[in-house]
Amino acid sequence: MQIKLARLRGRGKIMASKTSFGNGLNDVKVEGRSASPIQVSEGSSSDESQSITHLGEENSKLPGYYSKVKRKPANSSYKNEDSSQNQTKNVQKPASPSYKNEDSSQKTKSKPQLAIPGVDTLQCAKTKESGNEVPSDSGAWSYASMPLHANSIVKFKGNKARGISSELRTVETLPEGTKRNLEQKEHKELIPLISSCSSRCTIRCQTGLLISSQHKRKLRCLVLCPTNDQLFVTSALDGLVNLWQVEDRGSSVNLLSTTDCQSSKRRWPEDIAWHPRGNSLFSVYSADNEDSQISISNIDKEKEELSVTFLKEKPHIKGIINSIMFMPWDETCFVTGGSDHAVVLWAEKDGEHSWKPKALHRSIHTSAVMGVAGMHHKKVVMSAGADKRITGFDLLAERIDYKNQIDSKCMSVLPNPRDFNLFMVQTGTPERQLRLLDVRERQTVIHSFGWKQESTESQSALINQAWSPDGLYITSGSADPVIHIFDIRYNAHKPSQSIRAHHKRVFKAAWHHSLPLLISTSSDLNIGVHKITSC
Repeated sequence: MQIKLARLRGRGKIMASKTSFGNGLNDVKVEGRSASPIQVSEGSSSDESQSITHLGEENSKLPGYYSKVKRKPANSSYKNEDSSQNQTKNVQKPASPSYKNEDSSQKTKSKPQLAIPGVDTLQCAKTKESGNEVPSDSGAWSYASMPLHANSIVKFKGNKARGISSELRTVETLPEGTKRNLEQKEHKELIPLISSCSSRCTIRCQTGLLISSQHKRKLRCLVLCPTNDQLFVTSALDGLVNLWQVEDRGSSVNLLSTTDCQSSKRRWPEDIAWHPRGNSLFSVYSADNEDSQISISNIDKEKEELSVTFLKEKPHIKGIINSIMFMPWDETCFVTGGSDHAVVLWAEKDGEHSWKPKALHRSIHTSAVMGVAGMHHKKVVMSAGADKRITGFDLLAERIDYKNQIDSKCMSVLPNPRDFNLFMVQTGTPERQLRLLDVRERQTVIHSFGWKQESTESQSALINQAWSPDGLYITSGSADPVIHIFDIRYNAHKPSQSIRAHHKRVFKAAWHHSLPLLISTSSDLNIGVHKITSC
């Protein structure tokens, strides 16, 4: 009898607990699907959807980013104070992402937080998964560790980008100074690594893709867009500027438009620079015969081509304008150097296509200024001339801050992207064409290296160099059909490797910002796209 009473009391307690907690199958809330294009996994609320939707622009454009979002496990002891009221209701939320429940303030306090990894975390995780974990000081070059640009175009399934219109809208919506903020990288000491290793580190590179440049005369410029990794331009002596698009992660390139950018005296662009916002190109010409000196080519998103206008200002006195470069500072400005020995600073004024030129100096160089550049960490304009002189003009002090003179004419100057004190100068000395210098050490060359040319002994200013994004490698064209690669840690004076990539002289090989690619131009009128398979 006592056993039966105990059983009856146990059943009574079970029935009471069921009554107080309710039937779980009928008490589940039915929520409407969010109208956001971002798909949230089951069990997440609209509040979580909103927190994902309002992520920063950089993270929102990473391919597959939201599929990698990890959530912390829910707390098993979680209880809602209003659970007794909500269990008897089936609530249908509207599809609007701005919907707010009356009890959302209470739910937010006790709801588990989303663990959203940053860009660097995702990239590092991806690198580790692939088994290519690279130590920071090893010198091996990994694109997985590079920052992706905020406006890189990502092709999603079912929404494949066509043409350039969507890309240009992305570029135009960038806030002022976006590019410059992206380029404000951390300073890294690389100068102690120069000539520190007796063995060379080689890069495996596939050189299979050569595409016709669509130019009829010799190529002159190759410049990659600073804000859109898929765009770059080429120019040639025919006066045409071609706008290209990188497709399928470098498997091919597509010609988007061809624009005649000849000056009023039918001169071709001698040098080209992208505006830091990536929505226009600036070209330089000549000061002879009252020719136009600067042109601005805006990208027309509707016609998918460049519209060219010429500035009225003509500060250069005579000769060819050899170089143009935008400065890596907060203020938008660029510098030109010409055969009239002048270095001219162009500052942006209010209004479209309004620029004010100011000559920084005209008598410091006794011959043509061949290259100009700006230092990252201070407002100093570097210039290199055919008079063998290298100068640094301090804009704040309005005086020459750096002077150096070497044994050969200088044809270009190029600051290192990571070590802000290090810069490179191209010279006319065979087998010692490249010199590494420290802006803090005057009258000193840290290291020199170069190559031996087989076809000719003459050195051309049309041969250009480029730094790798990590600042450890330099690529250079050559009078021969090869790309020379220099590792600054290699203690020899010769290239760490040379890649045969074209049929004739190579003008330049530029490192892609975020893809393992080298893009090159040659006098064979082809554009080379070379995939880097390992470092």
